[in-house]
Amino acid sequence: MNQVHALTDLSAREAAEQMARGELRATDYAQALLARAEAIAPFGALLHLDAAQLLAAAAALDASPNPAPGAQPLRGVPLAFKDNIDVADMPTTAGSPWMADHRPRMHAGVTQRLIDAGALVLGKTNLHEWSQGVTGHNHGFGPSRNPFDSTRITGGSSGGNAALLGLRAAPAAIGTDTGGSVRVPAALCGLVGYRPTVHRWPDDGLVPISPTFDTAGVMARCVDDCVLIDHAVAGGPLRLGAMPLMGVRLGVPEAYFWEELDPPVAELARESLRALQAAGAVLVPCDLAEAGALFQEGSMSISLHEILPALAAYFARHQRPFDARALTDAVASPDVRPLFEWLFGDSAITPEAYAHALNVLRPRMQAAYRNCFARHDIAALVFPTSPLTAARIGEDVQVTLCGRPTSAFSAYIRNTGPAGMAGLPAVSLPIGLTRDGLPAGLELTGPEGADSLLLALALGVESALPHAPVPGALQGLARG
Repeated sequence: MNQVHALTDLSAREAAEQMARGELRATDYAQALLARAEAIAPFGALLHLDAAQLLAAAAALDASPNPAPGAQPLRGVPLAFKDNIDVADMPTTAGSPWMADHRPRMHAGVTQRLIDAGALVLGKTNLHEWSQGVTGHNHGFGPSRNPFDSTRITGGSSGGNAALLGLRAAPAAIGTDTGGSVRVPAALCGLVGYRPTVHRWPDDGLVPISPTFDTAGVMARCVDDCVLIDHAVAGGPLRLGAMPLMGVRLGVPEAYFWEELDPPVAELARESLRALQAAGAVLVPCDLAEAGALFQEGSMSISLHEILPALAAYFARHQRPFDARALTDAVASPDVRPLFEWLFGDSAITPEAYAHALNVLRPRMQAAYRNCFARHDIAALVFPTSPLTAARIGEDVQVTLCGRPTSAFSAYIRNTGPAGMAGLPAVSLPIGLTRDGLPAGLELTGPEGADSLLLALALGVESALPHAPVPGALQGLARG
C-alpha cells in the first residue's frame, strides 16, 4: 500500500519522467490511480470510468518502444477530463442526465493534442449541470465533495476534477473556465488552476456556454504540471524556471477585488502578500474597480445571449437534433433551471443589449486591464481567488458573505469573472487552510497572451507560499 500511495502522489511530470526512464510501467501507474479512484468513489468525482480501456492502453504503451526524447512528454500519464470535453467513444453528458446517450465519435481539440503527447484517458469527471454553476452540486448525478470536508462543495463547475486531484486519483485534470470554473474549485480544494488566454487552447469539442469567454484549462497539484500541460496543448515551453520575485511588481487592486472578503479568507490572503513582500516582490496599489463594475453589468448579457446558438452548433457538430425547450425542461438542478428559463420570451437578452455588452463594455474592460498593467508596470494582479471558502452541500444556493446573505453564483465568481470576460490568463494558487480547516486561493491575472510569463511568475509565487495543504482524508486511504 505504501507503493500505491507513493505512485498516486507523483506529479504528472514525475510520472512521465519515471516512465520515460523505464523506472515505472504505465500499467502499474494506471492500476494505482484506478485503485485510488475506486476508494474515493463516495466523493462523486467521476461520471465515467473504463478501467479495462485504460489498462489496455497502458499495456500497449509498455509493450511498445519509447519515442524520441521529447516527442511525447505525457507518455503514459492518465488525465481526467471534465465531462463537457469530448473524448471519442466516451459519454459527454455536460452534467445532464438528458445527455446520457451522447458518445462523441471524435476528440475535442484539446483532448487530441494531449493524446498526441502520449497522455491516456483516466475518465470523465462530474460537473455542475451544463457548467451553469459554481458549486459542483449536480442534482442529476450527485454532488462532487470537497477532499477537506465531504459535507462541503468542491466549487465548480469543474468540481469532479478537484475531488479527484485532491484525493490523488489523478495527477492532473482538464476542465473548462468561463468565469472561474477551473479557478474556483482549485481555490476551494487546495489546488492549482490555470486558465489560458482565451483561444490559446483549441475550442472545438467543448460543450459551450459562451464562445467569447470559454476556454479549456488545467487543474493540478503544482504549477509545473500546468507548464507541462500547456506545452502539450499550446506549444509553450516544456520547462520554465521560477521567476525570482525580487523586484517583481504585483498589482493589488484593493477596490472590488479585496473588498467583501470573509475574514478567514482575508487573513490568509494578507499573510500571503506579506510572504511575497518578504521574498522581494513589490506590491503596487492599483485601481481596477471599473473592471468589476463592467463585469457585473455586461457578463451575463454576453453569456446568456451566446449559449443557445453555441449549443446548437455543438449539437450540429455531432449531428444531434437540438431542442432548447426540451433541454430546459430536462434540467435537474434547481439553481440551473432558472438560467435556462431566462433564455426564452421577454426575459431573453435582446440583440441590442448583447451588442452593447460585447462591443462596448467588454472592450472597455480589456482597455482597463491593459492600462492598469502599463500604467503601474506590473507583471500581474494579485487577489483572493474566491471571497469565501466552501459552503455546505445543500446550503449552497444562497451563502453568507461578510454576514450578509447573497447568491452563491455571484459570490464565488465575483473575483474570477472579470478575467474570464476580458479573456485573460490567470492562475489560482493554494495559500493554506483557514482556522476551520478549509482551503483558500490566491489568483494571479496576467496580460493577454503572456501565459508563459504568468506561469513562470506563478512558479516563483508558489515557492514563496506555504506548501499546498493535504486533505486529512488521505491518511485513511494511505492506511487502507
